[in-house]
Amino acid sequence: MTTVTVDLGERSYPICVDAGALAQLGEHLQKHHLTERLFIITDDNVRPLYGDKVRHSLAAAGMPVEMLSVPAGESSKSFEQLQLLYTGLLEKKADRNSIIIALGGGVVGDLAGYVAATFMRGIRFVQAPTTILAQVDSSVGGKVGINHPLGKNLIGAFHQPQFVLIDAETLTTLPEREIRAGCVEILKYGYISDAVFYEQIAGNLPALFSLKETALLESVLRRSCSIKAEIVSKDERESGLRAMLNFGHTIGHAIEAVTNYGSFLHGEAVLYGMKAALYLSWRRGTLTKECLDEAVAILAQFNAPALPDLDHRALLSAMQKDKKRSSMGQQWVLLHDIGRAYLTRDVKEQWVEEAIDFMKS
Repeated sequence: MTTVTVDLGERSYPICVDAGALAQLGEHLQKHHLTERLFIITDDNVRPLYGDKVRHSLAAAGMPVEMLSVPAGESSKSFEQLQLLYTGLLEKKADRNSIIIALGGGVVGDLAGYVAATFMRGIRFVQAPTTILAQVDSSVGGKVGINHPLGKNLIGAFHQPQFVLIDAETLTTLPEREIRAGCVEILKYGYISDAVFYEQIAGNLPALFSLKETALLESVLRRSCSIKAEIVSKDERESGLRAMLNFGHTIGHAIEAVTNYGSFLHGEAVLYGMKAALYLSWRRGTLTKECLDEAVAILAQFNAPALPDLDHRALLSAMQKDKKRSSMGQQWVLLHDIGRAYLTRDVKEQWVEEAIDFMKS
């Protein structure tokens, strides 16, 4: 098993990456002295796949655990489901010493983490992500929260887990579309931080999509987590450097909002957002046309669903609600080159409209 550390002083924690790791969840809980009053929060898709298996495994190790489940999908990141989970915990007599285990994808991790951050003014929790997107992105770094009808992830907190347990074997039950969407976030790390890693991903997309090369898959998962851990360790609360992780997310989140979170997976929306950001990088003169064309050709291999004829004004309005926007204007993550990102607010609205057209082309 390989461990990546998120270095946050007294709140540091390990990310453990290993095929079959979920079967050792009990051992990890014991190692970290997290053995009393365990509560699994999962969703209706993951529960029949892994929920009961994990619960029985923990019970057999002398760690009885209660389970709470929410409907699968982005709509569960809501005030309604939050209240239902609070009620379920109270009815099952959870207290300040209770521990939440987030078992599922990014929605479950964000929602369960926010429950942990706010229940009894904050209790401990563990991330056991079961999708690519959650394993390389949302489970690492302590961002937790829910959506608001006016925007994605607008209600939330920073609440770091005790540890993250990544089992690559859980990915085999994912639909191909989710695998491809999750790999978008992996590619993002290459764009913003590591040109060699980018070339490794770009040259092995079919193998990544198939999940058949275990050594490659685990290597890519570890490197993605390592890049994010390094950034989070330097800027936990996104005062500067951590904003680089939002490459492609400015327009990506807007696409999700204007399509009511129902038409595109998060990674698919981010893919289009990255395409727009690549165009803006070229438009500002910091990325060559050759790099732009090559990057767009790579993105085409993901076979994301075609964008509908989205209204420019609706997208621009959604971007106005972006958390990274301030009185100084919208903050963008753009590229000097593959592997070298930068932050800027110096982007003309005309360029953004051009980028939207380019993104849809």
